[in-house]
Amino acid sequence: MQTSTQERSPLALREAWDQLKRTQKLRARDAAKALGVGEGELVASEIGTSTTRLAGDPREIMKRVPELGTVMALTRNEHCVHEKVGPYLDVSANGMVGLVLGELIDLRVFFMHWAHTFAVTTTTPHGEQRSLQFFDKHGDAVHKIIQRAETDLAAWDLLVADFRSEDQTPGIATEPRPTPAAEKPDAEIDVTGFRNAWSAMTDTHEFFPLLKKFKVARTQALRLADPQFARPVSTDAFAWTMHTVRDSGVPIMVFVGNPGMIQIHTGPISNIKVMDRWFNVMDPDFNLHMQEPSIASAWVVRKPTADGIVTSLELFDTNGENIALIFGKRKPGIPESEAWREVVAQIATSEPAAA
Repeated sequence: MQTSTQERSPLALREAWDQLKRTQKLRARDAAKALGVGEGELVASEIGTSTTRLAGDPREIMKRVPELGTVMALTRNEHCVHEKVGPYLDVSANGMVGLVLGELIDLRVFFMHWAHTFAVTTTTPHGEQRSLQFFDKHGDAVHKIIQRAETDLAAWDLLVADFRSEDQTPGIATEPRPTPAAEKPDAEIDVTGFRNAWSAMTDTHEFFPLLKKFKVARTQALRLADPQFARPVSTDAFAWTMHTVRDSGVPIMVFVGNPGMIQIHTGPISNIKVMDRWFNVMDPDFNLHMQEPSIASAWVVRKPTADGIVTSLELFDTNGENIALIFGKRKPGIPESEAWREVVAQIATSEPAAA
């Protein structure tokens, strides 16, 4: 039996959510924040009604998702939501790291952060909507798979039945989030060694091991990097870049993630809508929802690889947490496109006006 770590019982939490629904129209994540709990706890409070607890290895659940056909993949962090429509193809797991390598749905999965899995049925104005929802041990959503009109519902129901847990008691146990480690003082960093190692990179995947080796935080690394490799730019650079690639047709890669998942869009964008604090891309197979005011810093970053320099626009919040990464469309073995480099050159050599 699993119980909530909060003082309120799952039943009390469900009642509080029901009362909130009568006065406000909130998504589960926002309702959880209003009630002072994790989203996973809120979803788990409805086990036995709209929520079914699933058991078993989440890697095995993910390997079954291709059977569902076309679905929506949703990955988000505190400030940005990334949605892609398509089938899950070429699903694999090597230890606790997994890949989904379809042309439309492209994921990097870190299963060590996955703790709770639910099948959820939500009543909407358009009828019932099914979803598979995955949460970490703190109750934060890692990833969601959402039914579309084309989804194979018979395969969906079979997957849920095969992984249905014997324990359908409402509630989950969660753990408090750890306090982020303090940034090491700049004076204690081997800046020369760090810069030399950056210059010697031959693959972008070497970047994170490099941060660990020199015990340097992500935005601290950008501050301490050789200026030829990292330059701060205006936070307006995000909107300017998105409008520019939309107008020019330059295909891009948009990475959005959290500790348990990175989701990637590759291709052009076309339909931009800005509503209040939200910058939205609303394309048929790709939606992006970015809270623009949350972008506290933006950097143009260049990393050496065997295929030449790879350039990105990197966005961070006030805590130095990454919100999103934007690259030009590319594949290993193929140099970065000159069209993307021209876009980035305009960012890096000027302060682009707000779009």
